[in-house]
Amino acid sequence: MTYYAYEDFCLADHGGRLPQDAVPVAQPFAPLVFLVERDPMKSRGLFAIRSLAELEEPEGISLLLPPPYVAEDSALARFVREYGASVANTAFSRWFSVLSAFRARGKAKPRVNLVGLGNVGGTTAIGLKLLGTDLAEIGIYDCDENQCLRYEAELNQVLSVQDGKTLPNIRMLCENELFDCDALLFTAARAVPEVGAESGGDVRMMQFEANRELLRAYARAARDSGFSGLFCQISDPVDQLSRAVFLLSNQNESGDFDGNGLLPEQVRGFGLGVMHARAIYSAGREGVPAESLRIYGPHGNGLVIANAPNEGYDAACSRMLTHKAETANLAVRAFGFKPYIAPGLSSAAVSVLRALRGEWHDAAVPLGVAYFGCRARLTQAGAEQRREEMHPDLYQRVSESCRKLEEFQIG
Repeated sequence: MTYYAYEDFCLADHGGRLPQDAVPVAQPFAPLVFLVERDPMKSRGLFAIRSLAELEEPEGISLLLPPPYVAEDSALARFVREYGASVANTAFSRWFSVLSAFRARGKAKPRVNLVGLGNVGGTTAIGLKLLGTDLAEIGIYDCDENQCLRYEAELNQVLSVQDGKTLPNIRMLCENELFDCDALLFTAARAVPEVGAESGGDVRMMQFEANRELLRAYARAARDSGFSGLFCQISDPVDQLSRAVFLLSNQNESGDFDGNGLLPEQVRGFGLGVMHARAIYSAGREGVPAESLRIYGPHGNGLVIANAPNEGYDAACSRMLTHKAETANLAVRAFGFKPYIAPGLSSAAVSVLRALRGEWHDAAVPLGVAYFGCRARLTQAGAEQRREEMHPDLYQRVSESCRKLEEFQIG
């Protein structure tokens, strides 16, 4: 394998396109980046690896299992085991700017911008204000200017619970400032069914068509601005809209996919956090230990909850917890209220802050042609997901859930 130095990175030629000014070097050094060229419609764009076995893995749900064992003990294999590495897909034109943004994480306080100050967005803003003590600033934007004025005034009048702990400032944004940030949180929605209008269907999926069209202009703006941060999709249906944002941002003026927009890892769906919280809540009420709970899949139909990942897996208990978490929003609606407090805090504020801090969090991440919910984190080397052995019955459930997401026609 041939190695090159470029902008403080070591690039390993593995079939990808090298930057013009890359200079050959004799030995690899950290940070090491393998360059590949893979189908951008089906493949990840930037991810971290800890063994050479992960370099050639097929895309898909098997990425949640431990990587295959490779009995290779070359100098390169030992280097990757010791230092880790990144894999960058040069089919995406912006791979290097996004790689640089990942590498710079933690060097400065992140700035987040929030679009949409409805029920979920307003709750998210409150959570970010109180919990985001490590944020530089929270920008807010809504088509209703009075909503912005209200939240700017009220949230900047909130005192810190700890003396000397400064809370982030809230600032109203102009539309052309939305992507001047490290993370854009999108909570806006055009179609949230009123209480009593559920008709027995999945309330979240009722919103897809209208909310996808709402997202179109923002995906285009992310592309046009050269955005290198995170696009945090929060409005429903989270998983399908995350894939839609990725695809829309990569369409040229003719509507063709060209790979010049967001990388798959720049888009993350934040809907699974509340399902995790609901599973813990239900487990407590049913006397089920919550320490080994696992949560996978979409924020809605297709959700998979397990009482344990492998040893101790109980199919009946897991399906009971899944049903309770999957229908918890309907229970709140039956009380006469829209269920937005727990989603705004658990799925959005808490999970996004964990993501920005490089901690494990619940999110929908790109696995092949679907965004699939799992435990994941963002590192300086790229994105990664929790990998562990699964009980065969659990893996079958997870695989079926992912297959249904893959079959959904995003349009």
